[in-house]
Amino acid sequence: MANIYPELIIDALRNVRYPGTGKNIVETGLVSGDIHIDGLKVSVSLLFDKPNDPFIKSVVKAAETAILTYANPDIEIKGNIEVKTKEAKQQKPAKLLPQVKNIIAISSGKGGVGKSAVSANLAVALAQKGYKVGLLDADISGPSLPKMFGEEEARPFLETVDGREYIIPVEKYGVKMLSIGFFVNKNDAVVWRGAMAGNALKQLIADANWGSLDYFLIDFPPGTSDIHLTLVQTLAITGAIVVSTPQEVALADARKGIGMFTNDKVRVPILGLVENMAWFTPAELPDNKYYIFGKDGAKNLAKEMNVPLLGQIPVVQSICESGDKGVPAALNGNTMTGMAFARLADNFVISADRRNAELAPTQKVEVHDR
Repeated sequence: MANIYPELIIDALRNVRYPGTGKNIVETGLVSGDIHIDGLKVSVSLLFDKPNDPFIKSVVKAAETAILTYANPDIEIKGNIEVKTKEAKQQKPAKLLPQVKNIIAISSGKGGVGKSAVSANLAVALAQKGYKVGLLDADISGPSLPKMFGEEEARPFLETVDGREYIIPVEKYGVKMLSIGFFVNKNDAVVWRGAMAGNALKQLIADANWGSLDYFLIDFPPGTSDIHLTLVQTLAITGAIVVSTPQEVALADARKGIGMFTNDKVRVPILGLVENMAWFTPAELPDNKYYIFGKDGAKNLAKEMNVPLLGQIPVVQSICESGDKGVPAALNGNTMTGMAFARLADNFVISADRRNAELAPTQKVEVHDR
């Protein structure tokens, strides 16, 4: 009987090529060196990167054949090749944003409901109440926060902390913010595939010096997409706010947005609904309410879905002008919209605190009309 030794087995395995690279499995490191020989019985361990590697079965079969062909045809190898994976040996990645207490998704089922305006004004209202707030514009194709904060020409710079370079968020009105709009020409369209957009957002999150924050608000793109999944899988999101207008076409999409966050694959709790454009009040008739998009649509949806209604934001001319001028309406607490966003901030904090205290998700937040 020919002598069987580990190097003989390794030399035989050099004849097996990994289909993914074309290199032999010894060269690529798949042969772990864990080889046991007991007479003609030989056991070998192959170390793959992932347990779902599509080439595992074919490589194992080829390894068995190579050992019988190039080492010794009498070796007992069938069933003695153990498959291991590197994933178990990898260190668990560090938690992103460890200094952030609450990460909040602000979403809408469709575009055009004023989600970004709500995000900007909620951030400002929270900052005015003394909270440390960060705001990320995750709408890659339509970044609007630089305009709403009057910082379209701002360009974030880098600073080195402990030998690593970090992006420094733009800060205004007490809010730290980043947007892809700070890194591209404001007149250029951003046409990126999902993976590229997701990687850009991960960089704005992980490679930025956000510091210590009470609330990190993420202005999600409208609708439901792979960017939404990327963010909820990347971050430990405290909860989501869904913004809608009162009309049925918006409410139908809001239901889908709620369903996306609450399904079994995502499982992000809904902190509440915000009804934007709830009514129109002309400046010359401040006591009048005209329900041009329907009345109490989101309020009724909140009852139906058993989630809190965090606020109803009216339409007034000043809110549009404020956004265009880069001065969020929430800065003026004496106006109708300023007071509405202040109430929204209060109700939001209550809902977030309830979530953190693990109270019943069906418990309602009282919304004050005046």
